[in-house]
Amino acid sequence: MEDQHSIAKKQIENDIANKRYNPMNDVLFKFIFGRDERKNITIDLLNAILSRTGKRAIRDIQFKNSEIVPFYNDDKLTRLDIFCVTEDGTKIDVEVQLINKKDMERRSLFYWSQMYLMGLNEGDDYITLNPAITINILGHEIFPNEPLHSMYSIYNIETGRRLNGDLELHFLEVPKFQKKPIGEMTRMERWLAYFSNKLNTEEMEELAMSDATIKKAVNDTDIFMMDFEERLKYINRQMAIMDYNTDMRVSREEGHKAGLEEGHKAGLEEGHKAGLEEGHKAGLEEMATDMALAMLRDSKPIEEIAKYTKLPPERIQELAKQVK
Repeated sequence: MEDQHSIAKKQIENDIANKRYNPMNDVLFKFIFGRDERKNITIDLLNAILSRTGKRAIRDIQFKNSEIVPFYNDDKLTRLDIFCVTEDGTKIDVEVQLINKKDMERRSLFYWSQMYLMGLNEGDDYITLNPAITINILGHEIFPNEPLHSMYSIYNIETGRRLNGDLELHFLEVPKFQKKPIGEMTRMERWLAYFSNKLNTEEMEELAMSDATIKKAVNDTDIFMMDFEERLKYINRQMAIMDYNTDMRVSREEGHKAGLEEGHKAGLEEGHKAGLEEGHKAGLEEMATDMALAMLRDSKPIEEIAKYTKLPPERIQELAKQVK
């Protein structure tokens, strides 16, 4: 019987044979969007996400070393998926994240801060700081009530005035993408369709035919898959993602089961405890009633009976009727 790894590997190989690729696999993503020979693809993607057109459009980028050296020896080394600088000095980091580690907001701020301060030397004027933009392309949802594309910056919470344009954090939650006729898609929606894995073979071909840049990305993916080493890295990465998701699913199921069992046990214990308490309370009330009846037969005043039995006067008056 085949083990799970062999089955997973066959599934990935079958997807490759049928040209069903995962563009958000970071090995493939860096091949398509992180190399000089294909920087026009990256520029088109950036302009689509940042809504840059006309004079504001990005026209050129330079890829930089994606490892940012920490300021201090014990600082965390930052490894960016794609790090580039535009012709006007704006620094841009593009991250793809398929696994939800529930730290994306802070991680994005950390990456942004490392980029923003990079190149600032002691004694430099703050005016030398250039804007920095972090773009997160996510294979999961993190903002349930937000639109597919969210941009965060620094604003006055009362007036809505933006402090400056130096900080932009973009989050694209790809699972929120909804298919529509390709001819009706915006430029960014076409890229989201490319990343979404929601298109069948015919739709993917139509998408490529409708957009020359996406067509080049699709064709260059075929080139990537013909390289044995790159293909192997892609497969290993896909398997690692599948293993992680399986482990998380099993952990959730086991946690849910354990929670139900613990809750059932706690419920029984709580019920037993409540039963004992209720029984004890009923026993005390019965003893107090018997004492009150005896004292009423001895013609004791109601105030004295209430003092010793702790019963309310109204209850003692009801018992007095029984004695009479």
